[in-house]
Amino acid sequence: MKIIFSRKGFDGTAGGCPSPIVDGRPLSLPIPTKMPSRTRYGDLSGPYSDLVADLTHCRLTADSWCHLDPDVSAECLPRIAGWRGALGQVSAAQGHLARQKVGIGDLFIFWGLFRAVQHDGRWKFVGQPEHRIWGWLQVGEVLDLGSDGSHAIEQHPWLAAHPHASTGWKSPNVLYLAADRLMLGSKPLLLKGWGTLKRGHRLSAASSLPSVWVAPHWLHPGNSGCGMTYHPPARWRQDGTVQTAARGQEFVAGPVDSSDINNWVISTLTETTS
Repeated sequence: MKIIFSRKGFDGTAGGCPSPIVDGRPLSLPIPTKMPSRTRYGDLSGPYSDLVADLTHCRLTADSWCHLDPDVSAECLPRIAGWRGALGQVSAAQGHLARQKVGIGDLFIFWGLFRAVQHDGRWKFVGQPEHRIWGWLQVGEVLDLGSDGSHAIEQHPWLAAHPHASTGWKSPNVLYLAADRLMLGSKPLLLKGWGTLKRGHRLSAASSLPSVWVAPHWLHPGNSGCGMTYHPPARWRQDGTVQTAARGQEFVAGPVDSSDINNWVISTLTETTS
């Protein structure tokens, strides 16, 4: 099982600010888009449109189009029978996933730039930004959609709202559909193959830039870990941290099967400290 650390949601470039942490919960804001989309921020359930308008000082509003991808939260939109999480990827980022042979059984770990907010008549940032894991998707099926992904809706009607199941994309245009249940080897967990976290998992080291992560042992090459793509030896530090790449959507790790990786996945996605 490969682990793909997948950067998603607002940041200084995409959206222009961090995504918010609302009452302790990371809420990843879908990025604005000019590509095909059926969703505006005002279509999303909950406080999304107010958060977007306030935190961007109305540069984006409820009428702005957004790229709801990965689509892994059941709370965002009304869902039809059979809905499950999905992630689309295109162009160079998809080329990287293809070269790394990412496919069925591999696990996307979604992370992003977050900052706590408070509401005092309007939403505003408080505290310091950090990188935090906010969701996951284990691949159960891979669809190569091409430039017109609308044919996928015939097979999976619940994809009607997904932006990659539209016309107007350049190939490669690939959709990763979630597995029904999260599996570690032959062991099923009491989790779906996709979802979001209520508290999230902080990656950023204390008193450091958000991009400096505390690396788990199974990942850090200095601890005989597997490393991850886009991160040559010079980025890994002796104190157990890693200076992550400034840009790049998908960092792919190929850990060997061990109890360390299983324990880390279970602890992270069930938000326990075991």
